[in-house]
Amino acid sequence: MLSSWTPPAPEGATAGEELLVAFDRERDFRLLICPAWFDEANKLRRFTLEVMRRLDRAGVDCLLPDLPGCNESLAPLEGQTLEGWRAAMTAAARDLRATHVLAIRAGALIAPPALPGWHYAAQSGTKLLRGMIRARTIAAREAGLAETSEGLMAEGRAAGLTLGGWRIGPAMFSALESAEPTLAPGQSELAQSAVGGPGLWLRAEPGEDAGQADRLAARIVQSLAGAPA
Repeated sequence: MLSSWTPPAPEGATAGEELLVAFDRERDFRLLICPAWFDEANKLRRFTLEVMRRLDRAGVDCLLPDLPGCNESLAPLEGQTLEGWRAAMTAAARDLRATHVLAIRAGALIAPPALPGWHYAAQSGTKLLRGMIRARTIAAREAGLAETSEGLMAEGRAAGLTLGGWRIGPAMFSALESAEPTLAPGQSELAQSAVGGPGLWLRAEPGEDAGQADRLAARIVQSLAGAPA
């Protein structure tokens, strides 16, 4: 279940291994997971694995690669770029022989366009930054500090910014300001309403919901069988 993969290294750097969580039995359907990011990654990690377990039982291989700079990665997050993460996911799709993709929340910003699949509750880079900056300004106000959204945005563009404990570099920050998820041919949107209940990323702490995991996995299995998702 736990393995590793090697994403492409930036020019002049040495490629390093990243963690891979996989249910891999060499079956016909091989689903690449583009996970949620930052704080939402923490809140949705258990949910993501529960969906993968259900798909595994339904006969679908599931492949969840860590992005450089995230989780157990030795690569610095501050040095990552949106294009670099897109290249990493494209390489993962090729090297892991994925046939489909499931992109979760902001993961839709880096979903390989060559793969058919689904965007689950896709999130734009603008909304991602807005939510994280709002959380920082609230925390600053409670601590008696004077920070504004406008000032933080300017700082992020110029020098990068720490949001929720995540150090986002200026290149990534600037790219996220205008990044929008785009459905490639063969990809479709799976809204939260198709899963039922409020999104788990809205909870204050990480959690899980067996019913939501059941329904998301069932939608994907139905679509793979030829029924509309």
